[in-house]
Amino acid sequence: MRIHNTLTRRVEELVPLEPGRVRLYTCGPTVYDFAHIGNFRTYVWEDLLRRTLEHLGLRVTQVMNITDIEDKIIARMAEEGRTLEQVVEPYIAAFFEDMATLGVLPAEHYPRATTHVPEMIALAQRLVERGLTYESQGSLYFRIEAFGGYGRLSNLDAREVRTGARVDSDEYEKEDARDFVLWKAARPGEPVWDSPFGPGRPGWHLECSAMSMKYLGPAFDLHTGGVDNIFPHHENEIAQSEGATGEPFVRYWMHAAHLMVDGEKMSKSKGNFYTLRDLLARGHSPRALRLLLLATHYRSPLNFTFDALERATGEVRRLDDLAARLEREPAQPGADPAFAATVAAARREFSSSLADDLNVSGALAALFRLVRETHVALDRGELPADARGELASALAGMDEVLAVLERPTEVADREVEELIERRKDARRSRDWAEADRIRDQLASRGILLEDTPQGTVWKRDLRARPAE
Repeated sequence: MRIHNTLTRRVEELVPLEPGRVRLYTCGPTVYDFAHIGNFRTYVWEDLLRRTLEHLGLRVTQVMNITDIEDKIIARMAEEGRTLEQVVEPYIAAFFEDMATLGVLPAEHYPRATTHVPEMIALAQRLVERGLTYESQGSLYFRIEAFGGYGRLSNLDAREVRTGARVDSDEYEKEDARDFVLWKAARPGEPVWDSPFGPGRPGWHLECSAMSMKYLGPAFDLHTGGVDNIFPHHENEIAQSEGATGEPFVRYWMHAAHLMVDGEKMSKSKGNFYTLRDLLARGHSPRALRLLLLATHYRSPLNFTFDALERATGEVRRLDDLAARLEREPAQPGADPAFAATVAAARREFSSSLADDLNVSGALAALFRLVRETHVALDRGELPADARGELASALAGMDEVLAVLERPTEVADREVEELIERRKDARRSRDWAEADRIRDQLASRGILLEDTPQGTVWKRDLRARPAE
């Protein structure tokens, strides 16, 4: 597989340190609020990356951190008069619910910052021993001028670094590049841990270095995140980790571009700030949202609009319509070598596109071309049983990567079929009011009926939410 490496600014062949296995670290949520769709653009892309690596035959060990101690969390504690646990626990639970709703595969490890403070203290102590730190007013800082190569990930000019100046905030811009805090001195109302540097709490940047090295080793293959993580967070991770070990930290870095809303930055003040829950409450399909979030190449900004979400809904409906048609139209015996070749070509194009730095546009083109050609074959009555088997295998393999085909929902198929039979009885008895009532009952639960010459068929309405 070829990927764009932020560190070298080139598309390179991904060569794992251990043949056949990729060690992957993905920056996770800061749990002071619900994750928004900009966050999920990155998480869905990272899920596509993981699924692609596995599709191509690689084993993946993934770690995603949970930041449950950080400036914004502490601010929320002060605003609401709640403890750390009271603030973060509901948002941690919501995060995992939302990830499952979007079909994101679970990582092997989800380390929480607050349960890995000893590892962070040990890492900071190694930096002290190597002469890369200094203390000031009870806090411990990393001296960036003592680490050669600082700024190479973010392309930071050495002249931009404010030598000797310090920054205590967890997040800041490149024009504020200066010595960053590893350990923050205790302050009233903040969680406190004891350390050799005095009571306090870890800085944000320290956690990912400590936790990634614990679960993946001092050097590993691939680190991902949003472009906003490149500086200062990932730049500081490199400095801390390599400063402590004296060896290269991560071989490949990948970053996803921002999500915009109607061409503007997402902002609560502009009224264009959306969580996954906001969109589900409006009746939008999580499968359509997943498709929208992954359909734009990860290095290009994604412009979210409701028109684009409607188009994604239509694309998912195309997949559902094909599945329904294949189920209701009986297959003829025999084989079709020509169609089998069509399926094989689509599979090759799908895989080769994704192997080319996650060219998802090419992969989706292969999928929907196969959908179109399948309908043509069905129209001609030229899709025998053997060809259908090849097709089913191909679609299943593609969906192992995309994860947008229909998943089980609250309305059981048997119940739907029973209601359809009752409606058929009502129509035979010319009880049109009862037939219409059953149609409306099913529609209220997200089931659409279509009367065809072959009988009544049903499909789920992607815009509907099943009744509670």
